[in-house]
Amino acid sequence: MPPAPGFQGPETLQAEVGELVSCGEGTSKSRLTLSPLGTVNINRLLAGEPGPDENQVPCWQLPALEESSVDRLVGFSPSTPVRCQWGTAGRSHGSWVSCHEASSPAGRRLPEPTGLLTLTPRTVLRFKERVSHSSWVHPAPSSTDGKMPSHRWPEAWASLRKTVVTLCLLCSTSLSPTRGQARIPLETVKLWADTFGRDLYDTVTKYSGSLLLQKKYKDVEPSLKIKEVDGLELVRKFSEDMETMLRRKVAAVQNLVEAAEEADLNHEFNESLVFNYYNSVLINEKDAGGAYVELGAEFVLEANAHFSNLRVNTSLSSVQLPTNVYNKDPDILNGIYMSEALNPVFVENFQRDPTLTWQYFGSSTGFFRIYPGIKWTPDENGVITFDCRNRGWYIQAATSPKDIVIVMDTSGSMKGLRMAIAKHTVSTILDTLGENDFVNIISYNDYIHYLEPCFKGILVQADRDNREHFKQLVDKLMVKGVGVVGQALSEAFQILQQFQEAGQGSLCNQAIMLITDGAVEDHRTVLEKYNWPHRKVRLFTYLIGKEVSFADRLKWIACNNKGYYTQISTLADAQENVMEYLHVLSRPMVINHNHDITWTEAYMDSKVGPQGAQSMALLTTVAMPVFSKKNETRSHGILLGVVGSDVALRELMKLAPQYKLGVHGYAFLSTNNGYILSHPDLRPLYREGKKLKPKPNYNSVDLSEVEWEDRAGTLRTAMINRETGSLSMDVKVPLDRGKRVLFLTNDYFFTDISDTPFSLGVVLSRGQGEYVLLGNTSVEEGLHDLLHPDLSLASDWIYCVTDIDPEHRRLSQLEAVVRFLTGRDPALECDEELLQELLFDAVVTAPMEAHWTALSLNTSDESEHVVDMAFLGTRAGLLRSSLFVGSEKVSDKRFLTPADEASIFTLDHFPLWYRQAAEQPPGSMVFNLYSAEGPEDTDKPMVVTVSTAVAVTMDNRTAIAAAVGVQMRMEFLRRTFWAATRQCGAAEGPCPESCQDSGLDCFVIDNNGFILISERPQEMGRFLGEVDGALMTQLLSMGVFSRVTMYDYQAMCKPPTHHHSASQPLVSPISALLTATRWLVNELLLLLLEWSAWGSWHGDSGAEAKAVFHHSHKHKKQDVLQPCDTTYPVFAHETATRGANGIVECGGCQKTFVMQQIPSSNLLLLVTDPACDCSVFPPVLQEPTEVKYNATVKCDKMRSRKLRRRPDACHAFHPEENAQDCGGTSDTSASLPLFLLPLGAWVLLPQLLR
Repeated sequence: MPPAPGFQGPETLQAEVGELVSCGEGTSKSRLTLSPLGTVNINRLLAGEPGPDENQVPCWQLPALEESSVDRLVGFSPSTPVRCQWGTAGRSHGSWVSCHEASSPAGRRLPEPTGLLTLTPRTVLRFKERVSHSSWVHPAPSSTDGKMPSHRWPEAWASLRKTVVTLCLLCSTSLSPTRGQARIPLETVKLWADTFGRDLYDTVTKYSGSLLLQKKYKDVEPSLKIKEVDGLELVRKFSEDMETMLRRKVAAVQNLVEAAEEADLNHEFNESLVFNYYNSVLINEKDAGGAYVELGAEFVLEANAHFSNLRVNTSLSSVQLPTNVYNKDPDILNGIYMSEALNPVFVENFQRDPTLTWQYFGSSTGFFRIYPGIKWTPDENGVITFDCRNRGWYIQAATSPKDIVIVMDTSGSMKGLRMAIAKHTVSTILDTLGENDFVNIISYNDYIHYLEPCFKGILVQADRDNREHFKQLVDKLMVKGVGVVGQALSEAFQILQQFQEAGQGSLCNQAIMLITDGAVEDHRTVLEKYNWPHRKVRLFTYLIGKEVSFADRLKWIACNNKGYYTQISTLADAQENVMEYLHVLSRPMVINHNHDITWTEAYMDSKVGPQGAQSMALLTTVAMPVFSKKNETRSHGILLGVVGSDVALRELMKLAPQYKLGVHGYAFLSTNNGYILSHPDLRPLYREGKKLKPKPNYNSVDLSEVEWEDRAGTLRTAMINRETGSLSMDVKVPLDRGKRVLFLTNDYFFTDISDTPFSLGVVLSRGQGEYVLLGNTSVEEGLHDLLHPDLSLASDWIYCVTDIDPEHRRLSQLEAVVRFLTGRDPALECDEELLQELLFDAVVTAPMEAHWTALSLNTSDESEHVVDMAFLGTRAGLLRSSLFVGSEKVSDKRFLTPADEASIFTLDHFPLWYRQAAEQPPGSMVFNLYSAEGPEDTDKPMVVTVSTAVAVTMDNRTAIAAAVGVQMRMEFLRRTFWAATRQCGAAEGPCPESCQDSGLDCFVIDNNGFILISERPQEMGRFLGEVDGALMTQLLSMGVFSRVTMYDYQAMCKPPTHHHSASQPLVSPISALLTATRWLVNELLLLLLEWSAWGSWHGDSGAEAKAVFHHSHKHKKQDVLQPCDTTYPVFAHETATRGANGIVECGGCQKTFVMQQIPSSNLLLLVTDPACDCSVFPPVLQEPTEVKYNATVKCDKMRSRKLRRRPDACHAFHPEENAQDCGGTSDTSASLPLFLLPLGAWVLLPQLLR
């Protein structure tokens, strides 16, 4: 039979039939080894008498497929009966099987085959289930003469290409015993594995008490019931609870808005007001004489657990000002005096809702009133850089969404200080944008240039990634040529117009920011063509430098296009002057008195200074604008500021309790832009040296980058569209820092949270995750069994609410539960459903304590070295543990403590040992080897944990009731293994070599390929492929292990290294010295020039210069790591392959090996011949690889516009707004001689140094 088109010989062929089957040369005839994998479509294959191994049938007697045994083949409809028969070439290698519709009448010629399978020696196939050896089926040869008509080859080949299974010819491996394999008898290795497995099983069941616990659940089975979890009902309930909580936060903010606007309405501005207030930086500060400094009176501060144990004052608020804002400015003093009215409202809000955290008012003049009051600490430079007006919550509440095009002059006249100021201005504008805004930047000199050529002609979402990308590009801009501002403005208008007409972007405010050092004309022609008479695009102009001759034209452009003009003469001017555009954009909303409620994306804030920044908690803020209601200022639309309150996302997610979601379940939140608000797999921090730092893009991680199996975006689309529904996905779940993987089928349930831009998702895993075990017990009995010193509860879970009443905050969850159950504190609010589960678990697991105690009392000194501790956990978060050695002798003291989060119940995860045990077959043990001091400390003692699940099955429903385990001594594990490998079968004569002899190399590895036992201790804990690449490669090619490709879209990678020319070191030393001197002079002169320009300012302004330069320096310093996408492999044992053997060809020698699964465990025994050096094979590593995108793909990725939902509110224009309030010249008065001196030096000295 000729090969299919494109088929390159017998080594690789794809087929429709099923899953992996390895067919090799047997001792007397070929055998077909069936290896169930579970992903393909043949349900059953009838065969005859089994061979020596029940999974083997002779290849040459491969039967036909019975009509009823075939579920589906690609190329056939699911309902079509299919018959597969041998061709006339017989049943030898090379013959084929054709598959037809089974509807042809008897005696008539079968239709032409629509599926084809060609068997070659040592072919690899895969079937879904084990063969049922019921009877031989000997079909008659096909009437098609064993050939396929040539016109059907393209169809057959196309069908073959669709398959999910590859038929591979393993040329280098023979599964039959050969001369080289005689030294490793298969039966002996199986005996070793069985003996070791039996010893381990006996030890673990004895010390863990797993069989006892299983019996206890069996005893109470009549009182049990297994309830199916309704995912949709669950997600709706969680959503309602979250909505209720968030409404309380909104109500608190509305109270503050009303109080602030009423206070302003009743306040008369007093130019000469003298008023002392609590300045957050100066409070409790004393001078040399011991007296309190001005604005620094005594302010009582006490540590408060509700506020992360920070020292606060819950009776008063305090006021913070950035360093560049003068603390006695009349506008500041009047605003602070007016906002004193918020103090009683802050306190009342907190008393009404004790779950409230920080409440605050950010003024448009720059001061920040925060409750509870707190001491604010300057940064390491003595500067307060925090300015509430450039925080996301302030900007989003103060303005509606906006499309911005920044037009930047890079002509020759912009060189030097002007360019530095212009760059800083652009960076400041970018900082005022959020994920609901869209932006692009155009620079112009002789021609117009898009800073990012990939963004030509479009606007991109102003998320953190894009903003940082623009900042890096701005930093690299150079000046040259003559400015063509008219062309640049025309291009900007066209972009905005096209986006508006296409229904893209924000569909709200549109603006152009023109940043230049002058304009020789007013560009009336361009404005008439694109913006007049409706003036839908606002134009903001920024005059850079001290030259004022062009001021009138730039102001005219702004005033005639509903914008604002400002002059920026120094770096320190930028912040204050850029903020003016926000006040202009807020006017329509202010005039209408629209108090839109704004919720921010997730963020980590440091508003309480370095002390508070330690916690690194993710927050969202609810914010609302505060307006002036005075009639005389109505047309000006005066924004007084923004009030807000933080919501810790951790507290919000406690309303989706983990005990209701099961061992693999979780809940998550996403925003209207499709970004993650909260998700257990969100990793916002990365490690740089010994410090944890927020990733640059931590709050713009897309849902599709975490739930990456949702390749069609179905889940993301539904949640963005506020739908309520469900869907299912097969997922690969990484465990243990990506070293391991679970294969799950997850059901996703989702709905929106009313009156917020958020959607909630709940995930339940199929199988045991769908069911919950419920039992009954009395409070008295359960309470008795709770009171044990070695029992603990999940500290992150809410059994009883303890963070509202200050008297309850000192209670642990277990203490609160006991007080509630005993009736000593009826005021406690507790989750009675969870408490019922907890009491039942306490009663059923109570006998375990007696079992462990008896074992501990009966152990001899020698047997002390078997296990360190036994432990168990239940779905209700109950943990019991018992030590078999003194606490000082425990191998891993971090285990089951908060220092080892993976080993305990957390807010969003069950323990790792529990999760792994839940996915093992009943009675099977999961072994894990890890370092006692954590994953980074691989030189520390190695510790083994073993765990197994206890399941209850009723009415064909199975629920995981608990998981039990032991922490085992590594010495005992090794000792038991070496003893097991000294066994030999009675029928084999003299005992062969043991694993401790030099003639054999033995490994015990787990189901993910990590070495637990080796003769060389330094190899333990490492991945097998790293130690023996040849052996791992062979196991992969045989299908013993599979390589699973995983993706990480939150990775951090080192930036590419730029290699300099080899001639670089040959540069003249004098030239290098002059270059360094030029740089130093430039820096000094820039500093001098700034100082001269600020000389007439208030004394505090100099510190702002320090802050600006410090910020600039930090920005230019390239981070060691940057966000990237990576792919990495994880390896998983194919559980159907219980044993294998073969030869690895290593050039001039052959390496033999035998693999045998160790019963009742996730372990494998590997025995190899170490004599053959296979170092020619590269290692097989688990290291991640950065996904490198070529220029086209990268550009497409950057330009792609994912589905998003726009905010509901938009306030772009109002007919009553005063468009003539459009700015003026900068109020600066620098000394002219002092200004000219450094300017001259700036120009001349660098020329001399060249």
